Amino acid sequence: MSQAVRQLEEQLRVVLLARTTRSVSLTDAGRRLVDSAGPSLGQVAAALAEASAQPGETVGRVRLSVPHAAVPFVIDPVLPTFRERHPRIGIEVVIEDRFVDIVAEGYDAGVRLSEAIERDMVQVRLTDAFRFVVVGSPGYLLRHGTPERPEDLLRHECITFRSQTTGALYAWELERGRRNWRVPVRGGVVSSDARLNASLAEQDLGLVYALEPMVIEQLRTRRLRVVLERYAPTVPGFFIYFPSVARRSTPLRLFVEAAKELAVRSLK
Repeated sequence: MSQAVRQLEEQLRVVLLARTTRSVSLTDAGRRLVDSAGPSLGQVAAALAEASAQPGETVGRVRLSVPHAAVPFVIDPVLPTFRERHPRIGIEVVIEDRFVDIVAEGYDAGVRLSEAIERDMVQVRLTDAFRFVVVGSPGYLLRHGTPERPEDLLRHECITFRSQTTGALYAWELERGRRNWRVPVRGGVVSSDARLNASLAEQDLGLVYALEPMVIEQLRTRRLRVVLERYAPTVPGFFIYFPSVARRSTPLRLFVEAAKELAVRSLK
């Protein structure tokens, strides 16, 4: 491999790799070459893998960007059956809550709420609509009272989370009719883990803004209660999305078909 790279550098008369005794990294020229030729080389590799497949068998890989909240509903229920059906299609799932340019970062597809998806992407619905709700424990509400209006949240201890895209604390979004609120809540705990936030809310540490399906069990057992229910916004649900050119990818098409069939459709 090293000899092949050196021969290519001699032919191009540029240095593609910066080498030290401890590491190897791409130079600017090397990065430009990878960015330009990488997709084509990937297509060649996929074509060679496809040529080695048995009749009726699909070979390839699907690389996905998925937020934490979507994993229990559109990844956990899909992967076991999909891998059983298509053992030669590899799946790489990158769990991240930041907004991702899936084309620039080499993903085949992503899973997001519809408002976070670029308009030029193909979108396929995977779940029904669901709500974002503000919840608290009976113990917390007994001691601190129940908020009746969005602005009341400013006087409460709120377990907040930080946007991995902007780095800012997330303002809780509420709505009623045509009116919308973005409440800049604050509190002593900041966490990006939805399950941890719900657990801390159960322990009376504060109010939490959550996808209703993520706390449905706590609501059923009354360990948590919904407050400001009249202001709970509804979102269309989770979608898998990809650029239109990706429609030609057989592995991706098979994964989308399986996700439509096997994802947890109703999140109520």
